[in-house]
Amino acid sequence: MHKQVQLPQAFAQLGIETPILDALPEINFLEPSDIQREMIPHVLAGRDVLGQARTGTGKTAAFGLPMLQMIDPELPLQALVLCPTRELAAQVVGDFRRFTKHKPLHCVPVYGGHGLKQQLHQLGRKPHVAVGTPGRVLDLFGRNALQTRDVRFIVLDEVDRMLDIGFRDDIRRILSNFTHEHQTIFVSATLGEEIKRLAKQYMRDPVEVNVAGEALTVDEVDQYFCSVEPWDKFRLLRMFLKQEQPKLLIVFTNTKHGARKLAKRLFADGIDAKEIHGDLVQQKREKVMEKFRRHQIPVLVATDLASRGIDVSAVTHIINWDVPQDPEIYVHRVGRTARMGASGKAITFVKKEEGGELTKIEMLINKELKKLDVDGFTPSAAPAEFAPFPVAAEPVVPIIQQPQRAAPSTLGGRFKPSRRRRL
Repeated sequence: MHKQVQLPQAFAQLGIETPILDALPEINFLEPSDIQREMIPHVLAGRDVLGQARTGTGKTAAFGLPMLQMIDPELPLQALVLCPTRELAAQVVGDFRRFTKHKPLHCVPVYGGHGLKQQLHQLGRKPHVAVGTPGRVLDLFGRNALQTRDVRFIVLDEVDRMLDIGFRDDIRRILSNFTHEHQTIFVSATLGEEIKRLAKQYMRDPVEVNVAGEALTVDEVDQYFCSVEPWDKFRLLRMFLKQEQPKLLIVFTNTKHGARKLAKRLFADGIDAKEIHGDLVQQKREKVMEKFRRHQIPVLVATDLASRGIDVSAVTHIINWDVPQDPEIYVHRVGRTARMGASGKAITFVKKEEGGELTKIEMLINKELKKLDVDGFTPSAAPAEFAPFPVAAEPVVPIIQQPQRAAPSTLGGRFKPSRRRRL
């Protein structure tokens, strides 16, 4: 047992009690983040909570610490946490087990990629908390393996991403199973109208906690863009790695094929890089992530879907090999670095025709990305495979004026470029 003087009093003042409090110094939880400071008292008070905070600010502890404190070790399943990806579910279970080191609670993951028989066995041992993905949770409901009778807490973690990747109907079907009195918590980096409509339907007088402010990315992240043609990207990346020598780097691609191809090319070039994406079997994904967390792999090439479980505080650099197709995805990518107050650097590779996409990102985050010039890098001529095909001359056809599309929404509207970025 720790001496009282060693316990983090800031968390004690929020209402966190022993034995949860005893575990916090061991995982270096000494001062609560803004979202933890605001959410914990509301959860302890039994309120439904709609929480918004930037990626990497400690949302898991914001709902996890008070929820785990209120769970009765004598009763079976009392909490269900839904996550968009297997990686995030595994990360949440790991955090919960660290939070409850001194409390006899049993937390289990329930998601695809692992043997169903094993998960049914774990649920048969009457755990207190289940953390899973919507598809597997619905499957378990259909098998009567998840009992809802004693569930007091339902949490939707990264609810914005769950909606983005098509879990709308699954979420509604799951929430509809809980007709008895319970506490519902939504946490997200962004809170759009669809999330608020979902909250209105399934939450009871929720309190909204928003500590994201008007900035969706933290000041601790230095954000840049590099203007580069596709045939020069790899050469630019290699020069960047040589000059920066990042401690831990994540390179984001838009496709699984792109992640595979880039990881193999880096590895062939002497860089210890591994890929992580949805096509990898779950055991391989977990093995790669564990090595990355242990700093045994310095470069991780990832797709967006797999990235939601990458909660590694020591990530120093992010590179967007591809400009994300949705500006909000940029926010989540950049949030993988500068976590919990650390510093980081994010660089986006932008082709000349992608100036419009860059502008949409800048409008969303209300910030203009700085142009980064890598020492010694000079653009090269297009190789033969990138040469344009000759096109026969065609008669000039009048251009039909297309209706203008509405500009993307901004937060605060301070940064409103008058025209598309010229790269």
